[in-house]
Amino acid sequence: MKKLIWSFVFILGFFLLPVTSTQAASNEQSLIREMKEIIKNTYVGTINGNLEKATSIPEIIDMLDPYSTYFTKQEFEDYMNSINLSTIGIGVVIGEHEDGIHILQVIEGSGAFDAGVLAGDIIIAVNGESIIGRSTQETSSLLIGNEGSQVKVTLKHSNETTTTKTITRKKFTLPNVQSEILFGHVGYISLASFSEDGAQLVKKALVDLKKRGAKSFILDLQNNGGGYVTTAEELTGLFPSAKVAYLLEEAHASYTIPAVKQDTKFPANTRILVNRYSASASEMLSASLKDQKAAILYGETTYGKGAMQGFYTLHDGSYLKLTVGKFTGPAHQTIHEVGVKPDIQTTTSPIFQAHYDALKEQYAKYKKLTIGSLDIQTGKLTMKLPSALVSQIAKGHIQLVALGADEVSATAKVEGQTLIVTPTTPLSPDQEYMLLIHSNKQSKAQKGYYQHIKFEN
Repeated sequence: MKKLIWSFVFILGFFLLPVTSTQAASNEQSLIREMKEIIKNTYVGTINGNLEKATSIPEIIDMLDPYSTYFTKQEFEDYMNSINLSTIGIGVVIGEHEDGIHILQVIEGSGAFDAGVLAGDIIIAVNGESIIGRSTQETSSLLIGNEGSQVKVTLKHSNETTTTKTITRKKFTLPNVQSEILFGHVGYISLASFSEDGAQLVKKALVDLKKRGAKSFILDLQNNGGGYVTTAEELTGLFPSAKVAYLLEEAHASYTIPAVKQDTKFPANTRILVNRYSASASEMLSASLKDQKAAILYGETTYGKGAMQGFYTLHDGSYLKLTVGKFTGPAHQTIHEVGVKPDIQTTTSPIFQAHYDALKEQYAKYKKLTIGSLDIQTGKLTMKLPSALVSQIAKGHIQLVALGADEVSATAKVEGQTLIVTPTTPLSPDQEYMLLIHSNKQSKAQKGYYQHIKFEN
């Protein structure tokens, strides 16, 4: 038999775009033979059925894992646009949920934004059709459409109520990389997708933040469902001591894939934020950095998609997306259906703890404040101090920091042994804070104090 050669691009994606049953009837049997040959030679996973007896493309796809599917040429174009965060739809980022499809982010100015859809809402039906139990790809195919057209979306809210909204589809592009300087010269970079230019965008943000004075960094991969493998390889190269991007097991061979060398590096104490919706290429990067101690992971155990897909171009210009390998980090720890466990697990937003730890590191000669009692209210912080510290704190300079953000304007005074800190605007119960006390009675070993402030649930 003549060996066939297919062109393909490796993709690692989680919440992307559509799957339909659209096929050209005239060449379907030729496509079926072509697909069967590719699957026999390269597919990694269980085939649930008799592949040789399959007589239609949907029948073949049903035998494969959830990440393998068939795309027409237009569907492939839509899929690739979604990785690069450009499409026409209602304007949401979505992930799978046991109750339906979870809305992770609503894009400002989108149809969903105009209709009052909120992050955290769960889509349970589209145009009256239940989507519970369906994949993100299937749901996305119902949400996208022509610009200006409308779709009815039924939502389940956090209070268990449901509403149905009519949403107008618009063209939108997600901002893939956002960056800012947090208090203490901590550079923050968020990456929404492993787009084709994702590594270059992160690198540009890194260089810019360094120029603006950032000394340490937080890279946020929360809710990032993946994308290009090459982008993960390039991003790994931005970290010192990270030489290996990932280990790959294909059907007939194993490989060690190196990181792409970069001339700019994150510092070794960089903190990576992940959550249960960080998937695929996000997990590839996270596992690599964790295994090589090139960064510190904060948050929740990740989604658990350690499977790699290849895109095979079929003879009519359509595509077969097929699982062709399983990947792990350099330590060989299983990722698929397990996830990557962070170094520091958090129960609240991981940026709070990551920023807090970055500041503790910066204020290395400061000591955690020993207090007799602490009363936290939105309009006032009250804490009882040891008598030995009263004189130091009374004459010192106090700063209140919103973790994950900047300094909060506040006044402070000492009454007896009680320190009272009053913010100029009310504190948020959903926010965590850090109190810094810069003592006037500084020594070489002791320069001040700090305290983690968070409301009790």
